[in-house]
Amino acid sequence: MRTHHKSSVLAAAAIAALSLGLTACGGTDTGAKDAGSASASQQSSGNASAGSTDKGTAAAGEADQTAAKSGSGSTGGSTATGGTSGGTGTKGSTTGASTGGKSSAEAPACAYGDIKVTAAKADEVPTEHIVLTATNTSGSACTLLQYPLIAFGPIQTAKDVPAVAKSKPAAPIVVKPGAPAYANVRIALGGTHEDNKVVKTFNVNLFAPEGPAEGSIVVQAPAGGLAVDEAAAKTGYWTYELRNGADEF
Repeated sequence: MRTHHKSSVLAAAAIAALSLGLTACGGTDTGAKDAGSASASQQSSGNASAGSTDKGTAAAGEADQTAAKSGSGSTGGSTATGGTSGGTGTKGSTTGASTGGKSSAEAPACAYGDIKVTAAKADEVPTEHIVLTATNTSGSACTLLQYPLIAFGPIQTAKDVPAVAKSKPAAPIVVKPGAPAYANVRIALGGTHEDNKVVKTFNVNLFAPEGPAEGSIVVQAPAGGLAVDEAAAKTGYWTYELRNGADEF
């Protein structure tokens, strides 16, 4: 009876041990399967994330390229417009310069009411020359054309004094308000001559573009009057200043 009970106990213990071993093996297999499933899931998620990232990067690259193209086109258009505007401005400036204020050569001819003429003896004995000074007394610039038309005597009968060609300036003389111009005039050849006449006043006329201007300027002779030989008298052209050589005759 004791022997049978011992054998039964041993058999029960062996069965219990076998059952525990089987349970342990079964649990290990399930864990491995679960771990494998989790790993596969993580790998799948990683691949999906990587794919999303790659697609996002590609999309961003395409967006950048599109923006770059749009930006380049916009910049190019602005540059072209700017260049065109610059050219127009330059052209406008050139036009403005060419149509700017009147040049001095366009000043109207001086009339007898615009000019005051005075006479002074040259520094010589006997007096052979005088210098005429024409001062602009008007409020604007005017042009002294040609030379003074001088009449030593009654204006209706006196002989006009001829001009000396070598004294002609290269361009008409434009005098601003208050500014002077000059003309050298020979009145005699020196010494006493029976044809000389003493004049206290004489007349000076100006030129207009079409010829002698209307009106006459009465000029006072220097103190003591002038001994004039009309046959020898000559006049220079109006100039800004008397020039050695050109105005000596």
